[in-house]
Amino acid sequence: MYQRVILKLSGEALKGNGTYGIHPITVKGIATEIKEIYELGVQVGIVVGAGNLWRGKTGEELGMDRAQADYMGMLGTIMNSLALQDALESVMVPSRVMTVLPISAVAEPYIRRRAMRHFEKGRVLIFAGGTGSPYFSTDTAAALRAAELNADIILMAKNGVEGVYDKDPRKFEDALMYTELSQEQVLQQKLAVMDQTAASICRENKIDILVFNMNQHGNIKKAVLQEPIGTIVKWEEKSNE
Repeated sequence: MYQRVILKLSGEALKGNGTYGIHPITVKGIATEIKEIYELGVQVGIVVGAGNLWRGKTGEELGMDRAQADYMGMLGTIMNSLALQDALESVMVPSRVMTVLPISAVAEPYIRRRAMRHFEKGRVLIFAGGTGSPYFSTDTAAALRAAELNADIILMAKNGVEGVYDKDPRKFEDALMYTELSQEQVLQQKLAVMDQTAASICRENKIDILVFNMNQHGNIKKAVLQEPIGTIVKWEEKSNE
């Protein structure tokens, strides 16, 4: 069983069946899944995206300044993090939101030593604000937090996707799913695991990644217990399609 994990959630996972926004019932369902691994004694850090509210890249495509659009996305991650914290505490899981963007009225500043202390006290941590800088994704934020907090693995919880495929399974019926990959393959083939910057950080710091479908009940727990689900991306130089 992994002892300390970074769980990367997409913002879209929080919108339920809607086209955008936050669906409280869906968020509470995610919180219940997280409670299952919390009760195993696992130290859990969570990084949430903001695709259900805003995407900086979309803003840029519509004529906005990219940095400004990205900062708006970072604020969106704080909204999602507060919603997830509310859901976690409603199921009796103690949690803290830590943000790299100063917003002291609703969240703590991210300080590495304080984060480690929260882990020791048995609190789930939700890391908001991305990296705090434009032009970087929340995938990169997850990789950074995993590296500096010495996480065992990054759990990439996908919204309805079982793992990593050689091509888009929603467009190609003959798409094949990998059970194991090396991070070198991910970088060379530009596979849709996480962005290239995040993948590079994981490779340099020898952090494994597990990509799995979070929509199937119990999969987060299976991932933590190292049961065979999804696609495992290892930093070692070996592969198995």
